[in-house]
Amino acid sequence: MHPHLARLRRRLRTACAEAGVPVEDRARLVMAATLLAEPAFATGAEVMLETSTTDGLLAVVVRLPHPVGHPRRNTLPLLPDAEDGTSLTWHLPTGTAEHPAPADEDQATDEETLALIARADALAQEQRELKHELAETNSGVLAMYIELEQRDERLRRAHSVIFRELEDALRPGPPPVPGLELAVHYSPTDQDSPTGGDLYDWFVLPGGQLHITLVDAVGHGVTSTRHALTVTHAIRTLALEGHPFRDLIARTAHTLATIEPDLMATVILARIDPATGELTLANGSHPAPVLATVDGEARLLPSPVVGRGIGFPDPGSPELRHDTLGPGDTLLLYTDGLVESRKDYLEGQDRLLDLVPAYAALPITELPRELAARMHDVVLHADDTVVLAVRRPLPGAGRGEESGRALLL
Repeated sequence: MHPHLARLRRRLRTACAEAGVPVEDRARLVMAATLLAEPAFATGAEVMLETSTTDGLLAVVVRLPHPVGHPRRNTLPLLPDAEDGTSLTWHLPTGTAEHPAPADEDQATDEETLALIARADALAQEQRELKHELAETNSGVLAMYIELEQRDERLRRAHSVIFRELEDALRPGPPPVPGLELAVHYSPTDQDSPTGGDLYDWFVLPGGQLHITLVDAVGHGVTSTRHALTVTHAIRTLALEGHPFRDLIARTAHTLATIEPDLMATVILARIDPATGELTLANGSHPAPVLATVDGEARLLPSPVVGRGIGFPDPGSPELRHDTLGPGDTLLLYTDGLVESRKDYLEGQDRLLDLVPAYAALPITELPRELAARMHDVVLHADDTVVLAVRRPLPGAGRGEESGRALLL
């Protein structure tokens, strides 16, 4: 994110917090200002921000280098006052209680993301209820129904902008890790909604190791998304605090038992040393890894002792799996949606074992998407699918060159 854009977002959140603006309104304001300011900052232009509070309203003015017309203004998730030009103004009602935003950008974005998801679902439910009521009235309400359809179309256009922002917030891009190449592919059950319980997190520990968390929370929609985010955040916090790797799943389950008693999720954790390729896996009820080599071998890598996921009896990973990623190896982590499209998990696992050796040498950016497309050639059971790829390049290999073998989780 551009540093000027990050400062702009922080200033907006601070102003909203001091004025007691609810999280939902803050989220829409931050997103609208981001959509307007990001192109300007990308070209090196200057964007001015002014805020003030009077008569129970927070006034926010964004001054841009180029005018913003009605078509562009009407696509924003929070509409400014009816005006064109280089200055756009929003007036938001203040509250009596402060709603401080987290200092961390990712945490603040996640909080705003969940607020926008809840708003989108509430609007969709409201529209369904209104349409049902209108269908039972007489023909004299037809004009109101037409107007509602027009409003629905405007909302769909606005939601498309929101969903793109949600995708970026819920599913972060690869972190830079010297000595490793990373890529990700996500296939939602519903192409019109980014919500779901298949989420991931990857970050570099202070010692230089890459940590990966992949979660598949039970359920659908906003609740499963919230549960999956809760798990990834808890594991990240515990990992950065230095808790033993083998205890992370069990400790997370214990921590969340009283906070989210209905939460159930499978979890797989991977820890990779980029310098040596040393790989450690902790599995809690998640699909077993697969190792594919350039000589055509493909085999499962189950845990020595089967672990249990969060919300299951006796959660945790009793024993870890240790392996080594050699030069050219590729690690792929996936959720069960990849192997259950034909309603037969074992059949899907066998197909995956057959497919991986043939496609393991693809460029890292193409491999996750290509595997998902091949595995989903016949879909009898649709489910969210995440495929993560981590490759340890061959010595001296350039970007996009073939690497060798693949490890699938």
